[in-house]
Amino acid sequence: MKLSDHKNIYFIGIGGISMSSLAEILFYKNYNISGSDGVASAVTDRLKALGITVNIGQSAENITKDADLVVYTAAISEDNPELAAARKSGAAVIDRAELVGMLMNEYKHPISVAGTHGKTTTSSFVTEIFMAADTDPTVSIGGMLPSINGNFRVGTQDYFVLETCEYKDSFLKFNPHSAIILNVDADHLDYFKNIDNIYRSFNTFAKRVPKNGFIVINKEIPRLDEVIEGTLCKIVTYGKDSSADWYPKDIVYDSMGHGSYKAVYKGDVIAEVSLMIPGEHNVYNSLGAFALAYEYGIDTKAIVKGISQYKGTDRRFQYKGSFRDITVIDDYAHHPTEIAATIDSARANDIGDLWIVFQPHTYTRTFALLEDFARVLCKADKVLLPDIYASREKDTGLISSRELADRINELGGDAKYCGTFDNAENYILENCNPHTMLITMGAGDVYKLGEKLVSAK
Repeated sequence: MKLSDHKNIYFIGIGGISMSSLAEILFYKNYNISGSDGVASAVTDRLKALGITVNIGQSAENITKDADLVVYTAAISEDNPELAAARKSGAAVIDRAELVGMLMNEYKHPISVAGTHGKTTTSSFVTEIFMAADTDPTVSIGGMLPSINGNFRVGTQDYFVLETCEYKDSFLKFNPHSAIILNVDADHLDYFKNIDNIYRSFNTFAKRVPKNGFIVINKEIPRLDEVIEGTLCKIVTYGKDSSADWYPKDIVYDSMGHGSYKAVYKGDVIAEVSLMIPGEHNVYNSLGAFALAYEYGIDTKAIVKGISQYKGTDRRFQYKGSFRDITVIDDYAHHPTEIAATIDSARANDIGDLWIVFQPHTYTRTFALLEDFARVLCKADKVLLPDIYASREKDTGLISSRELADRINELGGDAKYCGTFDNAENYILENCNPHTMLITMGAGDVYKLGEKLVSAK
């Protein structure tokens, strides 16, 4: 099946960050786009402003006879009324991943940025590099990037930069010419069950890169050989030392934690790189992007320029403002490894205390990684815990934020269960001292708390 075989495309869950970007890309390619979402949002408002029909609320009546292709997200259950109606309608029905795979086939060089962490940042680095090189890339990423005024960009048919998620094996339907694999960690255990299944999935993904393509991969991945076993394409590694093809040399950080380094390829210094975002992890995210662009023959001056122009995406260590001399940062971190990187970035700044309002994301993740969450959150001076953000799940009593708070305190940390954002806000206003950095953290709606505190100053 080809995209060109269809004209009227309906998106079930069009308000999602990835679905909306795909909808807009196809809208600008002159497809007739419509869709639905459970709630109105800034994203659905933007789509409506473009002239796209967006139904708020989902019902069978929304699936009209002119829809010849219906796309749904992994979060949509089989008993969804629109999905059920679509299956009866005679329209072609596919999930988001299948649509992405079809779209990738229309580009000469589709690029997948994959890994458990760092995908949005690295996709953004690649985007900035390819724009600096005037290659006019098409882009779909998982965050709002200021330089493209959103989370997507429609360019030529040469390069398609795509943030690539492994959840429910969705990336096994993608067709990349090249890929960056940043890391492999335990996550989405509601689907994968264990780390062995995750490694098998990444290996299957790696083998989808064709012989004439290439993979840039982090050499520090613990079971690297399992990821690249059976691949036919060129493998390019990056890592911490000369055992990798690419590695950084003479890393230094400024007072805000922004790294600078020499990018070294097989012993030769290729360029000097300076970042405008903090953290050691971003040194390596940028190096992976550098290696991919270099492999495509992008001029090194454009690579360096693109990296230096990236100042962050929404919800990635994003400065929100201040109140009472308290700095408010928002961050999307929702996995222990990501939290650790964010805390390291915060400590690289000249701050007093570090307070974190952490909203756990999904019950299964919180339960499976409880000990890891507790251990890493002990590194903050104070942790406030609102209730778990359920996302696609239901509360069955498996775990609660109160239990996470108890475990942090047992390990020597300082945590308080708050339940609601209002309770967290009141506690902050009564107890948080000047010169503190306050980070609202999580993949849910915890960012609203920081925005409220700043706006009420």
